[in-house]
Amino acid sequence: MTDRQYDFPRPDAQVHFGVFFQGVNHHTIWSDPASGSQLDFETFRQVIQTAERGLFDAFFLGEGLRLRESHGRIHDLDVVGRPDAITQLAALAAVTSRIGLVATQNVTYNDPADLARRLASLDALSGGRAAWNIVTTDNAWTGANFRRGGWLDHEQRYERAAEFVQTAQAVWDGGPQGPADRPEAVRVSGSTLDVSVVPTTPRSPQQHPVLFQAGDSPAGRDFAARYAEVIFSAHGSDLDDALAFAQDIRTRTIAAGRPADDLKILPGTGFVIGDTPKEAEEKARWVKEQQVTPATALSLLGQVWGEDLSTYDPDGPLPAHDPVIDTIGETRGSPRRRQAAGDIARQWRARAEAEHLSIRQLVIAEDRSRGFVGTPAAVAERLIEFVRSGATDGCNISPWIVPSGLDDIVDKVVPELQSRGAYRTEYTGTTLREHLGLRPPVTRRDAGEPAAAVVAR
Repeated sequence: MTDRQYDFPRPDAQVHFGVFFQGVNHHTIWSDPASGSQLDFETFRQVIQTAERGLFDAFFLGEGLRLRESHGRIHDLDVVGRPDAITQLAALAAVTSRIGLVATQNVTYNDPADLARRLASLDALSGGRAAWNIVTTDNAWTGANFRRGGWLDHEQRYERAAEFVQTAQAVWDGGPQGPADRPEAVRVSGSTLDVSVVPTTPRSPQQHPVLFQAGDSPAGRDFAARYAEVIFSAHGSDLDDALAFAQDIRTRTIAAGRPADDLKILPGTGFVIGDTPKEAEEKARWVKEQQVTPATALSLLGQVWGEDLSTYDPDGPLPAHDPVIDTIGETRGSPRRRQAAGDIARQWRARAEAEHLSIRQLVIAEDRSRGFVGTPAAVAERLIEFVRSGATDGCNISPWIVPSGLDDIVDKVVPELQSRGAYRTEYTGTTLREHLGLRPPVTRRDAGEPAAAVVAR
């Protein structure tokens, strides 16, 4: 227990947790002997059941439509391979009863009527626990899987996404409420699609799958403010940064004609827990060193320089020459994609020289994914500060190892939060929408609206 009194705008706000089981990445220490298979169903089962034991809101699956490449070759330093998200979540629905099931699905290389039906099926079969993490892609290397290349201009990403989401919402609204109901035909015509469909999947107890979105550009934030119900951000470790992001998102949400609290903020972040502050800090340093191996450091540096730097000494200085590219590419999903490579290189060289950092030390220092590090009590206090100040509504936890990466959080941090009255002690609803405290879907709030909307663009 604690005697600390919180003087926050939301003094009774509760912390919400999701677990983000990532797709291709180097943050999961997959080479550790304690790491489980990234393909074996048993790994996924252990993670989701641990999260449900910890009363988490949701289990979130990342997904990529193509393996990452580096200089024309399959990149072999990251976790790789993953079953289809909806298929995997349907299987996990059978071994869980309450936790939400979030599928990352791409709007650029999917068909809206088909994806709406598959998501509605997961929602119905799970009793109203499904969610859709909406992502966009405009690169040709992913499009090559679909014989369409880079068919969509970068500026049209969210135009396509808006038309796609509106179509999905119309399909869900048009689905039968019960076995005796007739579905409502949906006709959608837009600049990127033309659809005529009669829905076949009944609505679940939560009406629509919950909509997640993670775009951080101005256009991405506007899209989230208009359509999303949960935003999955990178603004979850620094309180001032998180507060600024939250204020911006809420301002955009109001401008979109929605209540300020209509959009829940659940940033992705990591946790390193120790019994003492010193133990936690030492463990965090070890984790970071395992995540950024010498080969990984050279590969990440190579994304900025635009060339293979594998012959360089990771414990030596940065390259003296400038990058061979003007703009950082997207082949491996770099968080700095589309930024000027020369500018980043100059900043990195200046920092390395000033702080006497090697290549690997610089890459580790530039990694912004520290997350929450400390004792269970200290981490619980910090989480409450984020949530009750209005900076976030909780977080999506990215374990640094699976399947055991949630154990410390469920067994040590959750009880600390519960003792402070900041975390549920049992599930009080059955649907994901209820867990998150969300309102009905936007298209279902006005009783005067027809069951299926018709979208015209």
